[in-house]
Amino acid sequence: MSKEIKDELKRLAKETEVKLAESILRWRYKKEGKKLPDKDYLEHKSRTITDRANMILAQRGKNIFNEFKKAYHEGKKTTESDD
Repeated sequence: MSKEIKDELKRLAKETEVKLAESILRWRYKKEGKKLPDKDYLEHKSRTITDRANMILAQRGKNIFNEFKKAYHEGKKTTESDD
């Protein structure tokens, strides 16, 4: 797959995340009976939320991967000492 296609897919995924977050924010404001903020504020807030969510997911993914590596190496040490 070419770099241009990958970049376009990433952009589309990001825009979809932002639109979903914006939709959820609109729903939340309506549910709470609050007046909807202007479109620019909602878009900015949605982008902030999706950026933060992606950062958290990336960090947790790294933590999980590091825990797997740690468990693998500990298991490997245990099997080597049993031999």
